[in-house]
Parts: sequence; structure tokens; C-alpha cells
Amino acid sequence: MIRHTLARWFASLALLFAVAIPSFAADNYPSRPITLIVPWAAGGGTDAIARIIGSLLEKELGQPINVVNRTGGNGVVGHTAIASAVPDGYTLGMITVEISMLHWTGLTPLTPRDYTPIAMMNIDPAGVTVRADAAYKNIDDLLKAIKANPGKFKASGAGQGGIWHLALAGMLKDLKIEPSTVPWVPANGAAQAMNDLVAGGVEFVTCSLPEARALIDAGKARPLVLMSDKASSLFPNVPTLKTATGSGWAIGAWRGIAAPKNLPADIQAKLGTALKKIYDSKEYQGFIANRGFGLTYADAKGFEQFMAKSDSDMGSAMKAAGLTK
Repeated sequence: MIRHTLARWFASLALLFAVAIPSFAADNYPSRPITLIVPWAAGGGTDAIARIIGSLLEKELGQPINVVNRTGGNGVVGHTAIASAVPDGYTLGMITVEISMLHWTGLTPLTPRDYTPIAMMNIDPAGVTVRADAAYKNIDDLLKAIKANPGKFKASGAGQGGIWHLALAGMLKDLKIEPSTVPWVPANGAAQAMNDLVAGGVEFVTCSLPEARALIDAGKARPLVLMSDKASSLFPNVPTLKTATGSGWAIGAWRGIAAPKNLPADIQAKLGTALKKIYDSKEYQGFIANRGFGLTYADAKGFEQFMAKSDSDMGSAMKAAGLTK
């Protein structure tokens, strides 16, 4: 009798602690610095957005946010580091559209389901950029040259099978050009690809126009087209692919903040509240507008649903473009 009573008492005590600990954790969270992992190189669009979020999140949470670039493996290294961290809120990451693509190419078993979504903060459409001294004055000129010289024109923008690779393959396929006629040169992000472009290593780059902006503004690169259904606020004179060619192909890169799977719900909620405040702030809105990035927000539930659809859509598009294993 006493043994059964004690057992019930200990069970009740365990349940009490199980309920109380997450609340206690959230009340005292964060009590030390937080690491924000970026799966792409410094200088690119993902890095820039992660750093402004990190800076503003420091003010919201009252603790240092250390942004760490973990590059390699076409995004696999950084995304793996985020997913494999302890789910205590002290390791966060900026996950990108590639997490809905990498497993389709056989590079990793990771999918969006391996993370705790917190908030989606941005989407940017793909563009096509050439060197400023290139002979191609518009996308038609470039496409004609590609058709006339199969295999000669190399392109870059991301890793093999990454979002900007899919942007190119999808565009060419939609325009009845065999994607394999343009060799893809893998890069650890758009910043590296743009430097390769200027150095003459590739003939053109597919990436977002904000990522190409520094070299465009410096007069070293020139955008030809945007794979979107609307013009860029940053470069309003750059035509959309639909306007320039009649193709309705449109694609973009999304970015959001996530944590390892099984993050306590109250810490997830606390971070979500802080990120929504950041998204609505003048500092973030101004930064995004000035850089020409796309403003798109989704809370944890919306982000989860968005990623599930993105995963399905990307799988279908990559199969059609011949980029799956």
C-alpha cells in the first residue's frame, strides 16, 4: 500500500517537473550567448540577412548572437550542424531553400522535417547576370549564343543541384534548350560565383539580383533578366523572363530561422515573438528594401506548411530538370 502510494507520489512529482521545466527554461532563456549558423559563405545574401537578424535579435534577447558560417557540401555541412545541435535554443540556424532540395539529389537524408521552424523572413527570385563588358545586351542575345555554342558557356551561382542551378536548368528547359548544354560550375554561394564571373571563370551567373548588386553597382556586372512575375524594386528596368521571352518560369530562394528538432515549444514561441518584432521593425524593413531583398514572413506554423509544399514542389521540378538521383 505504502509502496503504491509512494509510486503515485513520485509519478506526480515527475509530471510536475516535466511541466514546470520548459516554462522555467523559457523564463530564463537566454542566459548565455547564442550561435546562429549560416550554411553559406560570408558576403552572400543569406549571410547578409542572417547578420542583420542576429544584430537585432541581440537587442531583443539581451545576449550576444554569434553568426558562424559553416560552408561546404552545397549547404549540407551547415544544415547538418544546425540539425545535429542540442535543441536548447542556444544553436539556431538560417535554413534555406536548399534543405528542400538536397535530399532529392542524394547529398543528405535531411529534410525540412528535421528542424523546429521558427519564422520565414525572406524570399528572393533568381536573376541572370553577365559581365559588364559581355556582348550580350539582353537575354535573347545570350540564349542565341548558348544555342549556337553548346557546351561553351559555363554558369554558376550555387552548388551542384542548388536553387540557382535549378533556376538555370528550369529556365533552359522551359525555353526548349537542353540544360546539359550549359556546364554548371559549383560555388559556395553567390558571392564566390560573382567573383568567378568577373574573373572570367564563367560566362554568366544565376542568383538573386541583391546578391549580385555589389558588382553591378561597381560597373563590373550587368543583369539581363529576372525569373519572377513582377519587376525588382532594386532594378526596375530589368525585364522579367515572361516579358523578355514569354516563358512563365519563375523561381526564388527562401530563408528562415529554425532550430534543431524538438526545441521546447515555449522557447520556440519566445524566439518567434522576437523574430516577428524584428521583421516588423524599421531597421529590418529598411535593410531589406535598401538591399532589394524580398519581404516575406511566415510564423512557425506557416513556415512549416510552406516548407512541406516547397519540398514537394522542388522534388517535382528537379525530377523534370534531371537533377535528382
